[in-house]
Amino acid sequence: MAAGTITTLTGGVGAGGTTPSRSPYLVEKSIDIAAAVTAKGSALEAGEIIQALDVPANTMILTAGIEVTTAVDASSADAVLSLGVTGGDVDRFVAAFEFDADDAPAGTYATMADASAPVIIGSTADTIDVELDSITTAPVSGVLRVFAVLLDIDALGDGADEVDRDQLA
Repeated sequence: MAAGTITTLTGGVGAGGTTPSRSPYLVEKSIDIAAAVTAKGSALEAGEIIQALDVPANTMILTAGIEVTTAVDASSADAVLSLGVTGGDVDRFVAAFEFDADDAPAGTYATMADASAPVIIGSTADTIDVELDSITTAPVSGVLRVFAVLLDIDALGDGADEVDRDQLA
């Protein structure tokens, strides 16, 4: 038999009776600096990791960022942070964002990192984390909104099994 094209194994939109309706979705979490200080039990310091957003297994992080919703206290100085996936690239989405009161009033968004690109979370769930890179004088108050746009990339499956409705008696 000569070589040809096999068309009976095709998958895609509508294959197996499944209607793919997945869309990117936004998740967000407010990080209260005062609550972080209380949870730690002492002042925040460089190298601190604050887990911000849970990311389910088999998910693509399309993008993520930070908005300052309440400026940190005026006594903080040279407070710099990054945003990424600690088990992977800790500054994938935001690198070296100065979030002290002088540099980041309420309403300021962190600039996306030049290397910012989607990240795929494999078969194990992970988190998007804020890492405090350096701090001269630690903040004791303020609120950061961490947000991400996620997409479920888990397999669609074969769809529902057919049911024989003619057997109803």
